[in-house]
Amino acid sequence: MIKVYGIPNCGSVKKAREFLENRGVGYEFVDFKKCPPSKELLESWVKEKGIDVVLNAKGMTYKKLRLKEKNLSTEEKITACLENPSLIKRPVILGGKELIIGFDERSYEVVFC
Repeated sequence: MIKVYGIPNCGSVKKAREFLENRGVGYEFVDFKKCPPSKELLESWVKEKGIDVVLNAKGMTYKKLRLKEKNLSTEEKITACLENPSLIKRPVILGGKELIIGFDERSYEVVFC
């Protein structure tokens, strides 16, 4: 079963869910605010994609926390994401061996169609 991780009111998450629903692709939605990812799960995403892909450096939370100014290590960035799941780029889609972070319609077409 495909899992879509994110925040329900996030524009990119809405686009991803709509994409999947319009193509009849079943998925389970996991709300970061109600069920944040475990450290192990987040570390697996970082190991596969890299912290620069997982961490949403363009988001409001990143800017509000002034993380750019703090020159954090990867481990410190992971800790920040665990404490503030809205720092994680959304959506995170996990299905089988596929891990997709962010909304990219072309990538979705290749994987889900």
